[in-house]
Amino acid sequence: MNHIQLVIDSLLVQRLVTSQFPDWKDLPIKPVTFSGWDNRTFHLGSSMLVRMPSAAEYALQVEKEQLWLPRLAPLLPLRIPEPIAIGSPEYGYPWKWSIYRWIEGQSSAHGQINDLCDFARTLATFLLALQTIDTTGGPLPGPHSFYRGGDLTIYDGEVRQALTVLKDKIDVKTATDIWDKALLTKWEKPPVWVHGDLSVGNLLVQKGRLSAVIDFGQLTIGDPACDLAIAWTLFTGDSRRVFRSMLPIDVGTWTRGRAWTLWKALIVAARITDSNNTEAMQCFRVIDVVFEDYKTDL
Repeated sequence: MNHIQLVIDSLLVQRLVTSQFPDWKDLPIKPVTFSGWDNRTFHLGSSMLVRMPSAAEYALQVEKEQLWLPRLAPLLPLRIPEPIAIGSPEYGYPWKWSIYRWIEGQSSAHGQINDLCDFARTLATFLLALQTIDTTGGPLPGPHSFYRGGDLTIYDGEVRQALTVLKDKIDVKTATDIWDKALLTKWEKPPVWVHGDLSVGNLLVQKGRLSAVIDFGQLTIGDPACDLAIAWTLFTGDSRRVFRSMLPIDVGTWTRGRAWTLWKALIVAARITDSNNTEAMQCFRVIDVVFEDYKTDL
């Protein structure tokens, strides 16, 4: 069977907006510079954005965000995405899609951070607030969250396979030790709210400070360990210590957070055959950081 590649571009967005939200049909539409992979994002005028899932697994997240983000927002100390409207499948586009209020700022991957320790404190304060919100009726881990908030064991096979692929490029024994020790721990407290993808691309900066947290597609309730990955992908010595000290997390949760970080770096690095590829180099850097931190904790 031949599969047609779905084209998500400004023309499609224009047609959908014109058809379903005619009040906004004359507003200019252009792609966001750093749009991400899970969703294609477009400016709609100067104060809104259109967010289009790029595959069926990401489309599972649309209604969840529409339902929960307005409930979480008033209880959080930083801005998060504000849904304005939800669109329907049309013109060959097969999934629901969203319109959000535009949030000013640059992602921390590209923006200037004035003080990384202050950034760590602000993010930890945000997580503390998120984790204390009532979880009644919240979405349990599953395909919609790519099992963020759930048990690490679901990715055990991927990790073992990646270690085989990378056996000549990394210290497999240390990686195995980190992973195996994490598998011996579990979250045994009541579930808490989990963002699920606290990456540098989803943390916005204004005037050098953390100003907003975006992309809640993997939002779930459960084990918050995956939300700790930023400790190794962005923070360093002092800022990592500040981040950790502000969160009421036990050694097991920190151990699982380190393993979540390692899992992602391993599977991405294993898929890229050219070790000089920029993304691969970033993954190997994260692996080295995780190894160094693990050995320091021994």
